[in-house]
Amino acid sequence: MAVKIIGTGSYLPKNVADNHFLSTIVDTNDEWISQRTGIKERRLSSGSKEGTSFMAVEAAKAALENAGVTAEELDLIIVATVSADSFVPSTSCYVQGEIGAIRATCFDLNAACSGFLFSMNTANAYLEMGMAKTALIIGAETLSREVDWSDRSTCILFGDGAGAAILRKEEGEGGILASVTGSDGSQGDVLTCKSRGIQNPFYKSKRKKDYIQMEGQAVFRFAVTTVPKYIKHLLKKTGLEADDIKYYVLHQANRRILESIAKRLKVDMDKIPMNLDHYGNTSSASIPILLDEINRNELLEPGDKIILSGFGGGLTWGATLIEW
Repeated sequence: MAVKIIGTGSYLPKNVADNHFLSTIVDTNDEWISQRTGIKERRLSSGSKEGTSFMAVEAAKAALENAGVTAEELDLIIVATVSADSFVPSTSCYVQGEIGAIRATCFDLNAACSGFLFSMNTANAYLEMGMAKTALIIGAETLSREVDWSDRSTCILFGDGAGAAILRKEEGEGGILASVTGSDGSQGDVLTCKSRGIQNPFYKSKRKKDYIQMEGQAVFRFAVTTVPKYIKHLLKKTGLEADDIKYYVLHQANRRILESIAKRLKVDMDKIPMNLDHYGNTSSASIPILLDEINRNELLEPGDKIILSGFGGGLTWGATLIEW
């Protein structure tokens, strides 16, 4: 028996904010953004109806259709997000209600940009233990709600969107072969987005709405050392070489980060697909959106080995080796 990805889906808003558009909002330009990040444009929500929950539902529907699975067959739904529309109900419960997954256990998970990988590993554990047979995992973000649009150091980076995958335990070989995750809370301050201040009879916070804040250089250093380290860990654990992997499906944060990772792994950039030029950093949604593109473009064949890997606030990181 093996836990396999049997379907993928994604959803992206139609609104396109390219670098020239951003130059009318903040002091920046296309050359400055492109050279530092590789991002040319990003998708932004059209309003309250096109929030995290809506995008998660649309990605879920696409994944179910791609997998040939009905919502009633789902035993588990996990949504990874840092930008939920509400604290309660969870985004996963909203998705359950909208698609009619009446049998599913549902919960949300927050591991920032590593969230989809953490969700995949959690779902894998449920399936391996026999607690579920079919799982829906989603990464969905409306980061445009969490960004200070007067701060050019952050507003140029992020976009909105959702990606999803269906996992099922089936007979046969392949599927998820190995995984690793980790966290380092001592570096949590380098990437933050705080919640509302405390308001109760004993304390009245004066803190205003907080936005995403990031120490870019610290995040860069963390990413280019941690991601290659744990990818190499998976390769060593499974007896594979870097060239045995068809694609490295990595978190889409910054082109320079991806190029540095390729250099440290000693692999060609052809093995590291990118879509960040069109979508920017969509946090937990970036890996499943990219995976869906690869899948729907029929770039994967049975037996192909891929590694999904990412990093995010917390700080967190993860890597998963899959045989398609």
